Amino acid sequence: MKQHSKTQVRAPGPSGGENPPAAREPAPPGQTVAEAGDPLHALLDNAPDAIYFKDRQSRFVHFSKSFREIFGVSDPEVVRGKTDFDFFTEEHARPAFDDEQEIVRTGKPIIGKLEKETRPNGRVTWALTTKMPWRDKAGNTIGIFGISKDITPLKEAEDKLANERELLRTLLHSIPDLIYFKDLQSRFLRVSKFKLEKSFELALGRHRASQAGPGDETPPPHLASLEHFARWLPGKTDFDLYPEERARSAYQDEQEIIRTGKPVVGKVEKTILPDGSVTWLLTSKMPWRDSDGNIIGTFGTSKDITPIKEAEAKVEVLHRQLVETSRLAGKAEVASDVLHNVGNALNSINVSCSLAIGALKALNFRNLARIPSLLKEHAGQLEEFLTTDPRGKRIPDYLVALPQKFEEQKNFLLRELGQLRQHIEHVNQIVALQQSYAKVAGLEESVEVAQLVEDALQVNAVALQRHTIRYRRDLEPLPPILVDKHKVLQILINLIRNAKYALDEAERPDKLLTLRVRRTADARVQIQVIDNGVGIPPENLTLIFAHGFTTRRNGHGFGLHSGALAARELGGALFAHSDGLGHGATFTLTLPFKPPPAA
Repeated sequence: MKQHSKTQVRAPGPSGGENPPAAREPAPPGQTVAEAGDPLHALLDNAPDAIYFKDRQSRFVHFSKSFREIFGVSDPEVVRGKTDFDFFTEEHARPAFDDEQEIVRTGKPIIGKLEKETRPNGRVTWALTTKMPWRDKAGNTIGIFGISKDITPLKEAEDKLANERELLRTLLHSIPDLIYFKDLQSRFLRVSKFKLEKSFELALGRHRASQAGPGDETPPPHLASLEHFARWLPGKTDFDLYPEERARSAYQDEQEIIRTGKPVVGKVEKTILPDGSVTWLLTSKMPWRDSDGNIIGTFGTSKDITPIKEAEAKVEVLHRQLVETSRLAGKAEVASDVLHNVGNALNSINVSCSLAIGALKALNFRNLARIPSLLKEHAGQLEEFLTTDPRGKRIPDYLVALPQKFEEQKNFLLRELGQLRQHIEHVNQIVALQQSYAKVAGLEESVEVAQLVEDALQVNAVALQRHTIRYRRDLEPLPPILVDKHKVLQILINLIRNAKYALDEAERPDKLLTLRVRRTADARVQIQVIDNGVGIPPENLTLIFAHGFTTRRNGHGFGLHSGALAARELGGALFAHSDGLGHGATFTLTLPFKPPPAA
């Protein structure tokens, strides 16, 4: 029976060789080694990792195809006999050489070492390397062999993840906001440093407030220090920190986020502290998802806006005070206009009374009273007395002229008394008008827009007449509006008075004031007070409604400001237009037919 000789592989010397370094594995049953192929060559040609054999001087002897491809080399002879110093920088080649020489010296392998490899082109890669001693059949170390797996993508991912973790750590440690991550049961998993500190203060405060007397004030272990509290907090919920109402609201929000995936953004949360003080947080919460998009909890940020809320409250108080001051100033201006026009009417009354008194004083009845006595003295000689006596001759002429004189005086007195009655009636109208509006101040009622305009003109009528200002009405018929008519009158009286000043300053002979009423395209009431007075410079158009702004010497700047506030409260607006100095001005008040619910 013919025996097959056992195939053996010779270990190559330092100069290399093409034979593999160890005996081939037995061929599968029924196959020879030749029929099965060379397993080592198959491995070197197809393995995705860098596999290499080196001699005792760390020179490459055998290597896988993927190893050559790392350097873009197709010819094996370009690599054979070279060392790491020919392909890598000193930074990588030197430690690799030292490791391999240590293996050759001691026979101890290096398993799973992470190596940073810097290529000549500057590209940095990472490999997980295992190196073993290469022995001949006698057990002598003739070199090393190793496998290096390129884990650059994994290392880059790890570095990126580590960087992101560091960024998150820095964020959670440094940001002055409350940041927290919770699981599906709304239990805390991780919180920021500021959140931890605030939660510790809150928990400690609640504990102290719960102590009924001066007994044992030693806090529970988790409140002994911030470090103890940090270990205690994970796994707890808001119910362990906040009052029931506050915790329940937060829990319901988070469970709704988990259920729907919809975030809660910019919610204002109020917390009453154990000492009775109030803190305010502006909170946003988002769904926390894993890499597959599944919701695994929530995370959120809360910013302490207590100083902002306190400042807002102070601003609101100041705003109310300012509105009330402006309103009172506006009412004072209306009252001042009423008194001013009443004063004008009283001046006219005084003038009429003075003229009437002067006319009555000018009447002389002494001569008329002497006529009966003269006639009685010459009772028997009347014809002679009336024809020859100088005194008697004047009596007929005097009696003829006397009725005409009486008629002239009567007409003059009637005219003055008529003026007097008109002025008194005007005073009564102004006073009655002011009383009427004062009674309904703050109440909404249905009124005719034309009547509002007429009442405002009536209050200013005497002043307009005295300043020779002509005014006209351009009123479109409109249905009644539901409004606080006292506020509207306050605005219109002020606008007419301002127009009067603007017309006076213009010093033009054709001073004209126009009151126009229209329905706007968006179904609102528009009342315009138009004058051809001095006009408004462009730089003042944005300032005239500011509190305290005025261009008049004795003005205080409350009128237009209070008017703008009143218009806003009525659901309308007040604005001005002018083409500049010398071109007059138009003030427009718009009002809804019915006040909005918030007005």
